[in-house]
Amino acid sequence: MKSRYLKALSEPELARFQTLQAGNDCALHAISAALGLLCDLRLDPEELAAEINRLWWRGKFYRVLPGWAVAPPMQARIVNYLARSRALPISARLLHLSPEILRNLPDDDNLAALVTIYWHRGRAPAIYRGSGSWNHNQSKSLAGHTMLLAAFDPEHTNAGHLRTPWGFINSWAAANAELFWMEDEAFRRAWGFNLPVVGRNAGVVIARSNQNLPIE
Repeated sequence: MKSRYLKALSEPELARFQTLQAGNDCALHAISAALGLLCDLRLDPEELAAEINRLWWRGKFYRVLPGWAVAPPMQARIVNYLARSRALPISARLLHLSPEILRNLPDDDNLAALVTIYWHRGRAPAIYRGSGSWNHNQSKSLAGHTMLLAAFDPEHTNAGHLRTPWGFINSWAAANAELFWMEDEAFRRAWGFNLPVVGRNAGVVIARSNQNLPIE
């Protein structure tokens, strides 16, 4: 099984698209990174968060509450709103994909996938930075987190000799040289969390114009 990196970029090149979140805006950071890669658009995630919060008060509900969660269906709506308001050649759809399809998406230079993982209290999946063995996900509560899928590398391992094939652009760090990585079983379990209304394995796939989306 071959390695797949978004737009055939290296890990340090992809990690430069990371921006450090302040508050509950991980989805907006992931969207900003995706638009940077697909459209070469520099969109400040904090400015985007402020814009989405203002729209909420005008009756356009792109997040649950101002400063609060952005569920996957809302993420797709935000991307499509940005496409209209910035005249961007992109569109987004919420799809329910198998991990086997998801892992192939970085092969396509015109697609990007936002994935949101969830976990129960006391069962947060481990998320590692680069080849390090320190688990950066120390959450003890029921929670969720959105990241941009950047790579699937079946040969990637960390310093703890764990195989960590799923690589993400993650808002837990500013631009640097390292992506964040997860083990296959941990990712499948967290992404397969059955969230009411949203369901399991929900991904927001962003495509440039005239690009076919993957089949669910």
